[in-house]
Amino acid sequence: MSHKIVFYHNPKSRAAIVHWMLEEAGADYETRLVDFQKGDNRTPEFLALNPMGKIPMIVVDGTVITEAPAIIAWLADAYPAAGLAPEVGSLQRGLYYRWLFFGGSCIEPALVDQMLHRPPVEQKSALGWGSFDDVLDTVEAGLRAAPWLLGERFSAADVYIGAELGWAGHFGVQRIKDSQLIDDYVTRCRQRPAYLRTLV
Repeated sequence: MSHKIVFYHNPKSRAAIVHWMLEEAGADYETRLVDFQKGDNRTPEFLALNPMGKIPMIVVDGTVITEAPAIIAWLADAYPAAGLAPEVGSLQRGLYYRWLFFGGSCIEPALVDQMLHRPPVEQKSALGWGSFDDVLDTVEAGLRAAPWLLGERFSAADVYIGAELGWAGHFGVQRIKDSQLIDDYVTRCRQRPAYLRTLV
């Protein structure tokens, strides 16, 4: 499928996740760098596309798509030859969705709590992610039996979760640094040719 994709990017942001996914998908895209220091994300032109003033963002044939997991899911479906998403309606598709949604709804808020040193909530059941330890226990359980979240098959879910965990390790989240399972997983992700192309 041929699309005109404009990718709004800053390599020191969550847009790096989408950059990796674009390479995995084999998409043809044009990159527009967003300089936060210069306020590129606060211009009227940018805010007309995304009033949140945030990236990642892609514009595809005039349609704006934001939010990393939404972009990842769209790219996986738009470029099926890359094999980054299981067949619609399959049980593997359900597992794939589980991890895509787990990233934004559990991993990210738990990591932000940890990085900002927020005190634990007394009633963790009030939070959708429970606790930081609950989240990492779940990730480790998902990686214990196979190299990827869907077993032997690498998917777009690994792009998202692998990038999030790598980002957290880079910022010194201790439990992630101490987890051999997570460290091995992030290393496998970062050895992929598509990931390495984003570093050039």
